[in-house]
Amino acid sequence: MDMKTLLGSRKISRQGLARRMLGIGTAVLLGSLAAGCDSGDKKGLTVGFSQIGSESGWRAAETKLARQGAEQRGITLKFSDAQQRQENQIKAVRSFIAQGVDAILLAPVVSSGWDEVLGEAKAANIPVILLDRQIDTPNVDLYLTAVTSDTIEEGRVAGRWLAGKVQGRDCRIVEIQGTVGASLVANRKKGFEEAIATAPNLHLVRTQSGEFTRAKGKEVMEGFLKAEAPGSICAVYSHNDDMMIGAIQAIKEAGLKPGTDILTVSIDGVPDIFKAMADGDANATVELAPDMAPRAYDILLAYRKDHAPPPKWVQTPSKLYEPDTAAAEYARRKDLY
Repeated sequence: MDMKTLLGSRKISRQGLARRMLGIGTAVLLGSLAAGCDSGDKKGLTVGFSQIGSESGWRAAETKLARQGAEQRGITLKFSDAQQRQENQIKAVRSFIAQGVDAILLAPVVSSGWDEVLGEAKAANIPVILLDRQIDTPNVDLYLTAVTSDTIEEGRVAGRWLAGKVQGRDCRIVEIQGTVGASLVANRKKGFEEAIATAPNLHLVRTQSGEFTRAKGKEVMEGFLKAEAPGSICAVYSHNDDMMIGAIQAIKEAGLKPGTDILTVSIDGVPDIFKAMADGDANATVELAPDMAPRAYDILLAYRKDHAPPPKWVQTPSKLYEPDTAAAEYARRKDLY
């Protein structure tokens, strides 16, 4: 707009011209500010998620809920499946840093060896939230928070249930552990051993890793059944439901009745273990809630809004389920996993 147009052939005074120019400038400024706010709101966040793998039904559910939760909150999710290998997770985290994501979710396959790469994320001002598992580090400032269950308590819940179930009779127990080196494996073992230590009639006689898979759980249980005298195994404790499903198959193939001849207690709460309980083939499971990523998104959004650091540990519940609610729980969960 030129001066001639503004003056309108000198019909506008200089004072009126000043007021008019001030109004135009203010409108332009307010429009720019509004556009800037709009742009920021619509941009949303980009979050990288380094997932351990897809070794179990629970892990698949965690991934599904991570994708759904991101979409519901307008978050762009960059996903990486590490296929159970830490070196793949480290590469993924470095890739997320290079891409300039706003935050990183990490479900660590093992508990040690993270300081260097998480230090790189911290140097880039990218907050990291741990999911499902803790890490061993002297510098807890390397991550914003950890969203996990109390994995020691999970083991205690399983052990207390078994102690109450056998009610004083002698019971020889075999244990199928998860992946060696993961913090939750050591914790689930520790909690279980703490609980059964109060019952002198409970004896943990064998323990071996089933790597959190059904196939390996079946293989390990087959080995236990061959190594122990027929009828001498009272119960099997498994660090996840998928390994227990494999163990149940091995027990059946040995001509025994799982849930009756050999008691079962495991952890996760996946649909197939509820089906097994409803069918009389399993006795109990301790739920590990799979909605950890959506919880992490909400923590992250709150942190970006008010800049107040969250608690260093956000704990999810550990609830025991038995056959009385198994059919209903199976129906409720079957489409999620």
